[in-house]
Amino acid sequence: MIYFIATFVVFLLVVVAMAIGYIFNKKTIGGSCGGLASVGIEKSCDCDDPCENRIKKNAEADRVKKLEKEHRIL
Repeated sequence: MIYFIATFVVFLLVVVAMAIGYIFNKKTIGGSCGGLASVGIEKSCDCDDPCENRIKKNAEADRVKKLEKEHRIL
């Protein structure tokens, strides 16, 4: 039983450390292989006519990129 508790505590500490790292760095978790971009697919939804949800997500992403380019105080 002590091994189970020790293992659980170690895993819990690792998860907490990763969460703290994510909170401070604000960087998304990414793989080392390149994901879909390595096989030539630019996006996960590779359809010609995107759905309403995809259009909204793309518009929001474009808006965020535009705001990041602007030099703002707040």
